[in-house]
Parts: sequence; C-alpha cells; structure tokens
Amino acid sequence: MALHLLKLCVGAESIADLSSWIAERRAAAEAAGRTYEQTHTTRMVPTRAAELLDGGSLYWVIKGQLSARQKLLDIRPFVDGEGIRRCHLVLEPEVVPVLPRPSRAFQGWRYLAVKDAPTDLGGGDTGADLPEALRRELSQLGLL
Repeated sequence: MALHLLKLCVGAESIADLSSWIAERRAAAEAAGRTYEQTHTTRMVPTRAAELLDGGSLYWVIKGQLSARQKLLDIRPFVDGEGIRRCHLVLEPEVVPVLPRPSRAFQGWRYLAVKDAPTDLGGGDTGADLPEALRRELSQLGLL
C-alpha cells in the first residue's frame, strides 16, 4: 500500500517558484549536455521505502500550507564526502497542486498516510482556477 512523505519546501514562496526552480535546473543540465534527473537530498533514509515507491509522492509545505506534490520515483541512500549517510529522493519533475491546508513547521520529513493526503487540484475542484495567492488566503480564512 502506498505511503507519502511530507516535507517543508524551504525558500520557495509559491508553487510557481518551486516549478521555476525545477525548470532552471533542467535547463542548466540540458545546456551542459547532461540528462536531467530531479533529486532532493535528505539526511535520513526512509525505512519504509517499499511503501513510498508503491505510488507515493513527496508533499511540499510552502509558506505554512501543504500546497503541492511530486511523485517519488526512487530512493537512493549514499554516503557524502564527509562520511555522512544521506539520501537522494528522485522525483517526477511535474509539480501537482493539491487542495491547500495549513501545516505547522517541523524538521526533516514526516510520513503521510494516503487517507490523510489532500486531493489534487483539477479543473473541477474548488479553487483550482484561482490564483495561488488568493487560494492560499481563502484557505487560511477557512473558506476553501
């Protein structure tokens, strides 16, 4: 059964900001003649990797709201140059907006059960066609 991860997207101001950062990295890799693969490095290695790779996603908390997700493609533990164990989370580059909800700050990442994950925003969902800033404000006011 699938399982998800929840992580703070430190430094990003919005979903568009995160998507822009990914596009810049992709363009730089392609300009250098490298195949692009999006990874996010964490210090801890998830112990429930099989469940995460069974359809799981990395859900991003942006500016205090659970806002978007990216599908997890692989989990690659490694040891860095200083001998510290780390992990690359390999992600699908597509950022999928989700129905926003508040989330408190935390360190590292947390597991997120499928039943607790927000739904993706699509064409017919409440707020899907609103600008992100307005959707965020309406969510904070409890109107979405």
